[in-house]
Amino acid sequence: MEISLENTGKKYIHNWIFKNLNLDFSAPNHYGILGNNGSGKTTLLKVISGILSPTEGKVRWNYKGIDVSEKISHYIGWASPHLELIEEFTLEEILSFHQKFKPWIEDQSIPSLINLSGLRKSLDKPLKYYSSGMKQRVKLMVAVMSDVPLIILDEPCTNLDENSIQWYQNLISDFSSDRLLIIGSNDPESECFSCKSFYTLGKDNS
Repeated sequence: MEISLENTGKKYIHNWIFKNLNLDFSAPNHYGILGNNGSGKTTLLKVISGILSPTEGKVRWNYKGIDVSEKISHYIGWASPHLELIEEFTLEEILSFHQKFKPWIEDQSIPSLINLSGLRKSLDKPLKYYSSGMKQRVKLMVAVMSDVPLIILDEPCTNLDENSIQWYQNLISDFSSDRLLIIGSNDPESECFSCKSFYTLGKDNS
C-alpha cells in the first residue's frame, strides 16, 4: 500500500486545521503522526483513511499498482477512542459481525482471536458492560487482525493499563510488520515504539 498527500489541506468553517501537506507513506513502514491535543492528528488520520475529504489538494491510494481510491475503506483497519462499538453484542458476536465485511489475517479465527484478546472471562457479557480499556482492546484487535494492507490507529493506548499496553505492543510486533501502519499519538514511546518515521503537526501546518 502506498499513500500520497499532495498539497493537502483541511478546514472547518474558516479555520484551517492543516494545509499544504505533502506526505508519502508506503508499506511495510510504520509512521507516527505526533502533536498536542487539538493539533489536528485525528482530522489528518481521517483524511488519510478517506473518512474525510480534504478541502484542498489530493490524496492518492495505490495498492499493488492499482488506484484503490474508490474502495479505500475495504483496505483499512481503523481504531480510535471515538469509534463506536455495537454494545449489545458480545465479543464473539462483534467478531462474527465484523467478519462479514473483512476476513481475518491468515490462520486466524474467532476462537483464536478470543484467546488473543485476553477477554475470555467476559465472553458472555455484552460489550456495554466492558470497561473502557477492554473496549479499546476489542477495537485494536479488530483493526490489526483484519486482512487489510493498511492499519490506522488514533491514540491506541488510550484507556489501557500497563499490562494492556504490553498486549498492544505484542499485537503490533507479531502481526503488523509487513503492512503499512500509521499511528496518531500523544505518547510516542508507548504507542509508536515500532515507528521509524514521524511527522509532527503544529503551527507551521496552517
